[in-house]
Amino acid sequence: MRAQRLGVAEIGAVLKRHRSTIYREVRRNATTHDGAYRPMFAVEKASGRRRRYRRNRRYTPEHFAVIEELLRSDYSPEQIVGRLRFEGVRVMSHETIYLHIWADRAYGGVLWRHLRGARKLKRKRYGRNDSRGRLAGKRMITERPAVVERRARLGDWEIDTVHGRGKPGVVTIVERKSGLVRVGPVPRLGAQETLQRTASLLRHEVHPVRTITADNGSEFHMYKQLERRLGTTVYFATPHHAWERASNENTNGLLRQYLPKKACLRNLTQHQCNVIAERLNNRPRLRLGFRMPNEIYYGFTTPPRPRVAACGKLFGFCPRRRPKAYRSGTRAYFKRRDRVTPVALQT
Repeated sequence: MRAQRLGVAEIGAVLKRHRSTIYREVRRNATTHDGAYRPMFAVEKASGRRRRYRRNRRYTPEHFAVIEELLRSDYSPEQIVGRLRFEGVRVMSHETIYLHIWADRAYGGVLWRHLRGARKLKRKRYGRNDSRGRLAGKRMITERPAVVERRARLGDWEIDTVHGRGKPGVVTIVERKSGLVRVGPVPRLGAQETLQRTASLLRHEVHPVRTITADNGSEFHMYKQLERRLGTTVYFATPHHAWERASNENTNGLLRQYLPKKACLRNLTQHQCNVIAERLNNRPRLRLGFRMPNEIYYGFTTPPRPRVAACGKLFGFCPRRRPKAYRSGTRAYFKRRDRVTPVALQT
C-alpha cells in the first residue's frame, strides 16, 4: 500500500486500524538503513521480540526448587539472583522471587519468615550524657593506618557487643575486607568477660590479627591485655560515630535475624553462635561481587551446588504462552477473557 502512495490514514481505513497503530508498526519494524517498511523483515523483527518478551517466560514449581532451598538458608532474593548469576546460572529476577514469597504466604507458607524483617525507626535522644567510664591513653581511629580504611588487606577487625534481655550478651567481631564474622556468648558484658571471649575467638586465625577497631564501651577497657595476648593494636572510634565501624554495625543488624532484641541469651552456647556465624559467612554479599566471606578470607571458591549444576536448564523458559499475571492484595491472579481465577504460584 505504501508502494501505491497511500497515506497512513488511508491505509488504516483499508485495514480497519487506527492511524496511530499504522505509525507505530512502521516505526517499530522499518529497516534501519533506509527506513523503508518491508513486510518479511517486519515479521522477523516482531517474532524476535515475541521470543524475548519476558511475559512469555513461564516458571513451574521445579523452577522454584533451588530458590526455596536458598531462601531456607536465609539468602535474600537479591543475594539468590546475584549468586546464581555469579555461578553462571540463568535465573529469574528478584521481583519474581518476592512475588512467589508473598503468594506462598497468602496460602499459608512460611518462606517469608526467612526474610529479614523491617527495622524499627530509631528514636533520637536529646541531651543524653555518656555515662560510661572514661578511658585515658587510648588510640583514636584517626591514628589508624590508611590501608585499613581502604580494606586492602586481611586481618583488620571491628568489634562490638550485642545486648539481650538482662546481663548476658554476645561479642561480634567482623573482618573488614572479607566481612567474615566471629560470634561468641558472654555471661555478662563486662571487661573481663569480653577480653576472654575475644581472645578465644581470634586466637587461631589463619591471618595475623593486625588491628581491632572498637567503640567506646566500658567492656573494652581491658584493651591493653588484649593487645598483649593477640599481638595486635586496638583503635577506638569517635564517640557517636557509628559509621566509622559500618561493617560491624551492619553485621549486628544481620545477627538480629537470629537473636532478636530482648531475647534471653542466658542459655546461648558457643556451638549455636558458630552455627549462626557460619550461616552469615556462607551468605553472598553484594559488595564482594556476590562471593561469600569464607571464600574471600580463606582464598577458595565454593563449587556450584550439585542441584544447581545438574539443573542447568532449570531456569530456561518455556516457549508456551502464559496469561498475564497481576496482583490484588496478597493473592496472584491470572486474567482470562471472561473470568478471573485465583491461582497459587506454588503447588
